[in-house]
Amino acid sequence: MVTLTAPETSSPETSSSETSSPETSPASTAAPQETFVVDLAGGPVRAFNQALHHAVDGQSWTVTNPEGKHSLAVGINADVSVTVEGHAGYYAAGMHQKGEVTVNGNAGVGLAENIMSGRVHVKGDASQSAAATGHGGLVVIDGNASARCGISMKGVDIVVGGNIGHMSAFMAQAGRLVVCGDAGEALGDSIYEARIYVKGTVASLGADCIEKPLKEEHLAELAGLLAAAGRSDNPADFKRYGSARNLYHFSVHNSTSY
Repeated sequence: MVTLTAPETSSPETSSSETSSPETSPASTAAPQETFVVDLAGGPVRAFNQALHHAVDGQSWTVTNPEGKHSLAVGINADVSVTVEGHAGYYAAGMHQKGEVTVNGNAGVGLAENIMSGRVHVKGDASQSAAATGHGGLVVIDGNASARCGISMKGVDIVVGGNIGHMSAFMAQAGRLVVCGDAGEALGDSIYEARIYVKGTVASLGADCIEKPLKEEHLAELAGLLAAAGRSDNPADFKRYGSARNLYHFSVHNSTSY
């Protein structure tokens, strides 16, 4: 059974008994700055997400006992703060539009997939396809990210404190990917106009991805991204990668004769 409480508004006489399913909670009419605590121990996620979709700007939500459940805090469209106290499963904070989601643990496959704006912060590691197809916003991963981080990114900014796996930024169209550790094989394969900054080593570059000069404008851009992610790395320690633009034009050498 999912239980939800609003500690700041419950009286001492009712705080222990007046718990309700998020489906019937007064989240949509509660005053801003109110804090809700959702206990997911043994309960489903759908009721929590439905309540969250009725939240109003300024509210804070804390999720306890997430137990690695999938699709936590998806589709948020209000300026709220959500903190997940533990590990999240697949597709946490997917389709994120506003506010901030913080995961005090690790996140599974598809973290912040198709994020539009707002901020998603994972204090641990993230599995494959983090921030895939993201259109905007900022995704911060303090630990490592697995394979295909930022694939087909369309404007999202991603800052990874550790390493990323192979095929990251595959077909990345726009946005910035910052890696404070090492990058796996085929980085930026078939990349368009996204910018990649890597502090460590790169196992190999994908098709049409090359190292590019790190100019003053890029140092300033990188400094801003690192600061936004709460990091103190020196931008001068990074290398920049991007598209050689050779795949923008047809070449007979890339065709097959039959």
